[in-house]
Amino acid sequence: MRRLFPPPSAPSGATSAASHAPAPPGELPTPGLAELAEAYAYPEPVAADGCWVRANMVASADGAAHHGHRSQPLSGPADMRVFGVLRALADAVVVGAETVRAEGYRPARVRAEFAERRAAAGQAPAAAVAVVSAALDLDFGAPLFAAPAVPTLVLTGAGAPAGRLAAAGEAGVEVVVAGEGATAEPHRVRAELAARGLTRLLAEGGPRVLGAFAGARALDELCLTVAPRIALGAAPRITTGPELPSPLDFHLTDLLEEDGFLFHRYRSAEPPRPPATDG
Repeated sequence: MRRLFPPPSAPSGATSAASHAPAPPGELPTPGLAELAEAYAYPEPVAADGCWVRANMVASADGAAHHGHRSQPLSGPADMRVFGVLRALADAVVVGAETVRAEGYRPARVRAEFAERRAAAGQAPAAAVAVVSAALDLDFGAPLFAAPAVPTLVLTGAGAPAGRLAAAGEAGVEVVVAGEGATAEPHRVRAELAARGLTRLLAEGGPRVLGAFAGARALDELCLTVAPRIALGAAPRITTGPELPSPLDFHLTDLLEEDGFLFHRYRSAEPPRPPATDG
């Protein structure tokens, strides 16, 4: 794995102005998990509300967020290695119900390689999964809900169907109301998860969920893998939603490469800000 930015010749600490930590070494020929964990460590201090929301997505070179409704055809060994490390660093993985169904989501694994690091950071043995769903059209008997190492949460709005709320309760699934409308609202998600001690958040999509976070200015960081593949088709971009009045600015802080895959890391140019409230 090669570091392309900051350039290898840059002096120690000469990273983007948006980055708190010095850059890792310029050349990472065979980075181990510990080296990748250091490279992708969550920043300290976190955002003003106590949370840090990092998105992680893979896209084809022509911009497709999936192929055949799944991300796996766009991925590769290096991307999966980074994916695993990002999960191992997070307190919780935030993901939309549609992605859970399409990808056959299972609980995050407990990984012995990260046990000491997580314990030292005061984290549970594995990241919790927090599923964003309006209709709660989820299989509460699936392993994601029935057999996780850390209980899976469901994030929804006050308008969630009463029957599905009852089904979740009967299955012992904790439902978190994080919005006044049909579904969860990004800044409420941040607040509700932070209240549960889950402040290092990893958003894994899909495009509608990431679009909601970006559009609400609730996204701190984007980790984007660009695969050296062309997908064609009608797959969406990594974010979808109403067009913004003007594009949001993000700073590139890191760029790595392996086997033609490019690993971008961007940081928001503005700190997340919740919407103004009356009174």
